[in-house]
Amino acid sequence: MAGSGANSSSRSGGPPSAAQGDLFGGTAVAPAPAREPVEAPAHDVALASLAARLPPGLRFGTSSWGFAGWAGLVYRGTHREGELSRRGLGAYARHPLLRAVGVDRGFYAPVPEGDLARYAASVPDDFRFLLKAHAALTTVPGGTPPAFLAGVPPAFLDVEHACRAVIDPAVRALGPKLGVVLFQFSPLGARALRHRERLLYRLREFLGALPRGVPYAVEFRDREMLGPDYDAMLAEVGAVHGAAAHPRMPPVAAQFGTAAARGPCVIRWLLHPGQTYERARSRYAPFDRLLDPDPAARGDVATVACDASRSGREVLVIVNNKAEGSAPLSILELARQIASHGAAPC
Repeated sequence: MAGSGANSSSRSGGPPSAAQGDLFGGTAVAPAPAREPVEAPAHDVALASLAARLPPGLRFGTSSWGFAGWAGLVYRGTHREGELSRRGLGAYARHPLLRAVGVDRGFYAPVPEGDLARYAASVPDDFRFLLKAHAALTTVPGGTPPAFLAGVPPAFLDVEHACRAVIDPAVRALGPKLGVVLFQFSPLGARALRHRERLLYRLREFLGALPRGVPYAVEFRDREMLGPDYDAMLAEVGAVHGAAAHPRMPPVAAQFGTAAARGPCVIRWLLHPGQTYERARSRYAPFDRLLDPDPAARGDVATVACDASRSGREVLVIVNNKAEGSAPLSILELARQIASHGAAPC
């Protein structure tokens, strides 16, 4: 039909076809081929049944969504990863178990408000976003910044930068779909850890000055930062600890203090023990199988999620492909474990 349409246009005096020379001496450009829509596969009805047995305030999601290896799991057919990143979120959100997502790109550069608005328009009302804040806000001065921050002005715990570049655009674009803004601190190193109390003081001043009504979570890669004073500081400013299931950190259940927690329970299951991100990426790509099941971490995450759900808290569990090999399949196994949690049902 495309060929006959082009010929018909040329016969009726319309624009020339791609094979014809332009009247003014140039060459006409062929129209771009229509993009195949990114759609969800026909999910098994058992998935919807499983989702219905989970606590309503418990939401699972993955760290981003643009993975071509998820064909058949999350997407119908095969698509380039760039296409999935731009246009795949709506299909992703139709998976019965995927009611949240981590916007990891925010760590590398603030996400334009227009992109956030497009994300929000792609998903249902009960969907939630975990937005990672710009790394400039959590990169301690004095060390060597990551390469992606080259040329970026320092903004360590800068309230104005946080509001202008991260929080205000997210609130306007995502509205109630904003589940949490996460401030991730990469490994601090011995020099910074020597000033732990000073860092906690600066963090308290920063979090206390941010706009109210927005859920904030703090995530570390140094177990030395945890402790009763850290828990008390978070409670004082109304923020929560973001638990990282990561080899550098204690088990998730051990990361939370004994004080009654308020606000959302935020868990990210990130990396298999003994792996680095680079090795895991190489081993697990294209992220379509569970190559290294980790029942200990899975049980830990499931227990904490159940406990938090029973206490009436919203629970946000974000899973990375590098935890076991395929985030959607890890979430499936987590959901099965939680739904059949015989010893302590949610």
